[in-house]
Amino acid sequence: MARPVSNFRCTECGWTTLKWAGRCGECQQWGTVVDMTEKASLARALKPASVSGDGIARPITHVDTNAVSHWPTGIDEFDRVLGGGIVPGSVILLSGEPGVGKSTLLLEVASKAAAAKSRVLYVSAEESVSQVRLRAERTGALQPELFIAAETDLATILGQIDAVKPNLVIVDSVQTVASSLSDGLAGMPSQVREVASTLIRVAKDRNLPILLVGHVTKDGSIAGPRVLEHLVDVVCQFEGDRQTSLRFVRALKNRFGSTDEVGCFEMTGDGIAEVPDPSGLFLSRGNTAVSGTCVTVALEGRRAMPVEVQALVIKTQAPNPRRVTNGVDSSRVAMLLAVLERRVNLTGLGAMDVYVSTVGGIRLTEPAADLAIALAIASAFRDRPIAQNTVAFGEISLAGEVRPVSASKLRTAEAGRLGFTTRIDAEAGSIGTAVAAAIATGISPREAELDRSF
Repeated sequence: MARPVSNFRCTECGWTTLKWAGRCGECQQWGTVVDMTEKASLARALKPASVSGDGIARPITHVDTNAVSHWPTGIDEFDRVLGGGIVPGSVILLSGEPGVGKSTLLLEVASKAAAAKSRVLYVSAEESVSQVRLRAERTGALQPELFIAAETDLATILGQIDAVKPNLVIVDSVQTVASSLSDGLAGMPSQVREVASTLIRVAKDRNLPILLVGHVTKDGSIAGPRVLEHLVDVVCQFEGDRQTSLRFVRALKNRFGSTDEVGCFEMTGDGIAEVPDPSGLFLSRGNTAVSGTCVTVALEGRRAMPVEVQALVIKTQAPNPRRVTNGVDSSRVAMLLAVLERRVNLTGLGAMDVYVSTVGGIRLTEPAADLAIALAIASAFRDRPIAQNTVAFGEISLAGEVRPVSASKLRTAEAGRLGFTTRIDAEAGSIGTAVAAAIATGISPREAELDRSF
């Protein structure tokens, strides 16, 4: 009998090789290449198993859908992202950078569920029970139906589930739990895969929803094997800047709903609070119009939010003019400066220091913000304010053309709801016409007749 040829495969990305390697040649991960020869031989020796009872396949029209209905968590912004709430038997993975507020959010979810007479088991593998109790007391999450355990062993966690019999389980975090059935330390790909697979099997067998906290790597991706994201039902990412209190939760994968929704939260001294209408967080509109400001409507998923862009243009004191940006792409601003100087004839703009920033710490990455950035810079350069009831959104090409953007009706509706009566968009045609129209909104008709520089 011929000896089977060795086949080594990476457990991260599936890369195969004929000999063992300490580092995967595809994903460059260490210690993920394993010998699959024995497993393949075992698979060929398997025989079909008999199936009976509820395990027999049945027509899809006979499947009961009542068992997969959503039940709300009590946090509307989180339910928005999940597609209406938590589905029984589902496994949800929440990832985010350290300190962004993952544990605080899930503790709030646990508190809301416990207040609704659902028994919740919160397993903390990173903090002690007393530490979780102090945070729960600070955020007002103390509930008699909320059970807390500090465990890092998977078998002990399963024993806690059998003893408590909860309706919801939260594990913080999956990378710090280890199983005795797998070699290696907690956090290694084999351990994360074993722990996640076991918890998912428990969730499906008992129709028990489980929320998992996941760590992230330096580049922002979820730590551990990529198969972890394929195994779970929902993958949510918790985003936020430590310099601001604003937090966003977005779904990267959702088997029970859309991935276009975004939940908005604000970190406070008493925990985390929902922000159902974030329009006031990114606006700093006073009673007096100031030059160098313009409002645009940005999209986060399918949510439209007004964002104020501020610009400052001053004479430079250095040989090379400075370009300082905060919340916008610096290369995009450099391109807009060139378009303004060439297409709108703002002579001397390239030799000045230009500062561009957004209000509230939000980051604008979509091209729809081009027009608002350009109008704010032009307003600061001419020292002519734009009317406070004006909103602008549009993409600017190198030819000076204002191009239409996606979801313009949604942006227009949101601007009208907030009281913006003047809209400057792709109908302006060119950047020169848009600048002239924006400057004219903030000055009197007499001044508009005298100012023909545009």
